[in-house]
Amino acid sequence: MRIDQKASGVFAIAPTPFASNGDIDFDSIDRLVDFYAKVGCTGITALGILGEAPKLDADETLAVARRFIRRSPIPVVIGVSAPGLASIRSLTRRVMDEGAAGVMIAPPSALRTDEQIVSYFASTTEAIGPEVPWVLQDYPLTLTVVMTVSVISRIITANPSCVMVKHEDWPGLEKISALRKLQREGTMRPVSILCGNGGMFLDFEMERGADGAMTGYAFPDMLVDFVRLSALGERGAAHDLFDAHLPLLRYEHQQGVGLAVRKYLLRRRGIIRDDAMRVPFTKMSPAAADEVEYLLSRVARHDTRASF
Repeated sequence: MRIDQKASGVFAIAPTPFASNGDIDFDSIDRLVDFYAKVGCTGITALGILGEAPKLDADETLAVARRFIRRSPIPVVIGVSAPGLASIRSLTRRVMDEGAAGVMIAPPSALRTDEQIVSYFASTTEAIGPEVPWVLQDYPLTLTVVMTVSVISRIITANPSCVMVKHEDWPGLEKISALRKLQREGTMRPVSILCGNGGMFLDFEMERGADGAMTGYAFPDMLVDFVRLSALGERGAAHDLFDAHLPLLRYEHQQGVGLAVRKYLLRRRGIIRDDAMRVPFTKMSPAAADEVEYLLSRVARHDTRASF
């Protein structure tokens, strides 16, 4: 079940469920996994940026990863980003021994030059072992590390175990086109491109050559249907579905409060028991909850999945 350069579809970015007292809610992890598999996701990514990984201690991190991996019938990618290579190496070895499909690695914010970035990922690949498939996370808006098309191509070429790019640059449509052009020309080997940013630009990212989504919108079943319709060339139907969800998807993608909105929606859908987060976090206000409920009612006019 290890990922490779042919990975496609929807890899759901999973939140880490907590009980109201701050404990990890393992039963809700089980329900999340079952839900993702049932609606047709092709994979799950746990302990990503919105998985609240920095709020877990080492034992909790491994326990959460293990629960996702052991429960899931579909591939599970684990986020292992950390300031030091020793931590990345240790967690990678543990989760791969548990049966993870691969790991996701983001560049640390201290990297600035192209050479620093390329060198870092060469060292990281050596640290985790060249047999471990990994995902390159390109998210400059949050990570503050800008990776050009040339740098990404160099990383992919130098590290055969890099099999996927999680594309979250913004604006990034031209970057997808440029990467696919390099691939067609034979100057870069094939690699999977799955897109994040809450799915905000997935409507045209698929048309530019993306293989699907790796994001955490609270309606992954919509994303599954959208990716399927896009792959079939059903452009009008795909965009109609996407447009129906776009206002809610945009609202959920707000910086700061976005995770609270996502957990609120997942609780409303009966998938997690509580929408609690660990501190520090931004709490939804009563006004925000009213706005989300209004957006849900709007989505429900076109998609019954938003009816409760």
